[in-house]
Amino acid sequence: MGSFLLRRTLQLLFVLWGGATLLFILFNVLPTNPAEQFASGGGNRAPDPQVVANLERQMGIDKPLPQQYLSYMSGLLHGDLGTSYVTKEPVSDIVRETLPPSLRLATWAIVVESVIGVSAGALSARKRNSVGDYVTTITAVVLSAIPVFVLAYLIKQVTGVYAFQHDWPAWAKFPTIGYGPDEYAFGIIPINGTWKYMVLPVFVLASVGTAILARITRTSMLETMRLDHVRTARAKGLTEKKVMRKHVRRNAMIPVVTVIGIDFGTLVGAAILTETVFNLPGLGSQIVASAKAFDAPVVLGLTLVVTLVYGLASMAVDISYAYFDPRVKLGDD
Repeated sequence: MGSFLLRRTLQLLFVLWGGATLLFILFNVLPTNPAEQFASGGGNRAPDPQVVANLERQMGIDKPLPQQYLSYMSGLLHGDLGTSYVTKEPVSDIVRETLPPSLRLATWAIVVESVIGVSAGALSARKRNSVGDYVTTITAVVLSAIPVFVLAYLIKQVTGVYAFQHDWPAWAKFPTIGYGPDEYAFGIIPINGTWKYMVLPVFVLASVGTAILARITRTSMLETMRLDHVRTARAKGLTEKKVMRKHVRRNAMIPVVTVIGIDFGTLVGAAILTETVFNLPGLGSQIVASAKAFDAPVVLGLTLVVTLVYGLASMAVDISYAYFDPRVKLGDD
């Protein structure tokens, strides 16, 4: 276990270094000079060369690229993610502002995906070729096919606008913009009405993942139900309930857990459309806004945070394999 964690930690550090290096190179090979952009006010007029030189010195981009790279990496080793070109705010402060909303949104979306997706997929596998199986399969295909932003706007119009215009019951009306009051128990559980602001974005963000998870769970369980040890368990006289609980569900969970872990890491930084529609100040929308403004330190810093979350989620998935499959021994090659 210790050797496994050490090896995965070193791999994660290498991935972070590689990601930071790649993004640093990409930003510096672009033909756009951020100092010139700011000096011209984003317009087409020619900027004052002296102003550009002063801005380059303030941004630290007047030095040779190797020196800039070493300076940036040195800052990362000391926990300094840099300073925003636009707001002059430390990137670490921006991370503290945008990471919690994204983590909460991704966490609750994963909870919804796991509970509904796995349950629907398991029930569909047990009742194969039944009406419930067909309904689950068709629903999963439809949800997978609808673009996220289309579903977000539809849900927003129905439960946020139409519901208020036609005086629906209070339980059917949900806010459509922002996170509402910042009131969370244990930093994650919304309380005192805050939960109402989470319902729509969580539902939209979890919709596609739930559909995919249901289909993967169904397929994995059907494949596991055909294995020899499952037929042997039935031949020994075990009830179907015990066969499903002890021999099917646990063994079928490895691909399901893999999808859940990957999806969580993805949702933290890739919920851009959902955050945009519901005006949520998360990591994804901040990365896009900073990229448009050529604010390299913010994009680099937030992308590294997303990479770190993704790597930790992947590590947690690998550790869970040992629980779901006793044949997996952590630390073995």
